[in-house]
Amino acid sequence: MEDSIKLGLEGIRKTILHGGSGEMPRFVTGTKVTFHFCTQLCNDERTVIDDSKKAGTPMEMVIGNMFKLDVWETLLTSMRIGEVAEFWCDVIHTGLYPIVAKSLRRIAEGKDPVDWHIHTCGMANMFAYHSLGYDDLDELQKEPQPLYFVMELLKVQRPNEYDRESWALNDEERLKAVPVLHGQGNKLFKQGRFEDATMKYKEAIVCIKNVQSKEKAWEAPWLKLEKMANTLTLNYCQCLFRMEEYYEVIEHTSDIINQHPGTMKAFYLRGKAHMEVWNEAEARADFMRVLDLDPRMKKSIKKELAVLKMRMELKNEEDRLRYKGMFTKISGVEDTPEIETAEREFPERSSPEEGTSAGTTQEQKDPDRASLEETSEEQTNLEQASLSQTKPSEMIVEQMTAQPAEDVTPEPTTIEQAILEETNLSHMILE
Repeated sequence: MEDSIKLGLEGIRKTILHGGSGEMPRFVTGTKVTFHFCTQLCNDERTVIDDSKKAGTPMEMVIGNMFKLDVWETLLTSMRIGEVAEFWCDVIHTGLYPIVAKSLRRIAEGKDPVDWHIHTCGMANMFAYHSLGYDDLDELQKEPQPLYFVMELLKVQRPNEYDRESWALNDEERLKAVPVLHGQGNKLFKQGRFEDATMKYKEAIVCIKNVQSKEKAWEAPWLKLEKMANTLTLNYCQCLFRMEEYYEVIEHTSDIINQHPGTMKAFYLRGKAHMEVWNEAEARADFMRVLDLDPRMKKSIKKELAVLKMRMELKNEEDRLRYKGMFTKISGVEDTPEIETAEREFPERSSPEEGTSAGTTQEQKDPDRASLEETSEEQTNLEQASLSQTKPSEMIVEQMTAQPAEDVTPEPTTIEQAILEETNLSHMILE
């Protein structure tokens, strides 16, 4: 072990544990470095906080990319390839380590390093740091202290020697990548590759959120980025809806609605998701909210409410038949007081009202146009459903694929187009 070396920056001491080889690399802006690191407390036990070798994956960082813990650039650019060195860093350089460590741990656990789906104002963000989700990091955040970083430099790649991923881009490059990722997501959606499309939308959202985190909340630049992120999040929800991830759709659209209660498309998608999981009151409230926000949606919302009514009637009938069979099996007879009560609560109808169903199977379209063209009108006979061998749930499938009546095909409205129209993010970025 050699004597400590001062790097010319206050609060840093370097000790070389194993010498590297070759010439000192040129660390120009955009150079990617691959390295292992071990973070230790400055106590007698040298308690290990994080160790990339134990996680099994080395760390990658791009020089000049404004990494939150910028002291690491200083440390790594003093090393040769293959070198192992120990750096003592004073508290002035380690204050942000708990936040950086949280992101690194989330990546190691297979989670998103950025909670992009959580929309909070600046004040809420401040309180969000009260807990990072890890006890040791919470303690370190409350009482910042000097740390040891043991670094091993594995690889140095010039900017033209590797393909840059979105995490390695600077802010300007991230904004340029957003419309490209958005277009790729739309193309994948049209091809029915919904899971692949979600990855493109997600990557674009993370790019926006990384840039947005450096802006002051609720000011004009922040709001422009927020609008872009919301558009992509709603496209992401369109994919989740097609993948039948209805509760996740409800979660993401609720996040948007809580911060931007005038977003009609969020209410519409959430209403559709509530309808799929039989939340009648919630679905009806969301559809009515869309109608309140713009009365020109009356025709479309009327059709959705009719579909909701039909689905709930069939669901109730299916439940009635299920309970009837259950009581019959228990009692051993067909007619019991319990059954009679159930029949009074769910009377059969000889002349059911006209309802609507979710029309023809929709072609794969751009997600911004996919959801408002799925309804049609036809009659449903509940008495026939209860007497036939066909289960009500099967009847729904049959009715959903039936030929729609010609006079009820929804005409595209201005608001439908406005809600679902693809946003030109390239134009927004250049504004």
